[in-house]
Amino acid sequence: MINAEFLSYGGGLVGFSVSGHADAGVFGRDIVCAAVSSAVMLTCNTITDFLYCKADVKDQGNRIMLVLKDPDSAMSIAAKQVIASFHEHLHKLSEQNKGKINVTISDITRKKGR
Repeated sequence: MINAEFLSYGGGLVGFSVSGHADAGVFGRDIVCAAVSSAVMLTCNTITDFLYCKADVKDQGNRIMLVLKDPDSAMSIAAKQVIASFHEHLHKLSEQNKGKINVTISDITRKKGR
């Protein structure tokens, strides 16, 4: 199963972590994994290369993480919308592919001491 955890801070989504495998097909021909992988890359590249938002991005093989460095900045407004759009996309994919994608949201406001 693919696990997508989105991070909420101050009422907006400020990051995500995606890991796992959908097991919806043979390795290399899994259409669900391909859809999620493509969406992850598009989201990361849009935020860092086109919106020029500062973000911590980590590719750990089976896990990709992105967290905005300054979620309260004016520059992060568009990035938060991109992350929200990515969340909605994965949510719809999870509805179409039951048991293949798990999408959650964790509030990190308390973890930041606010």
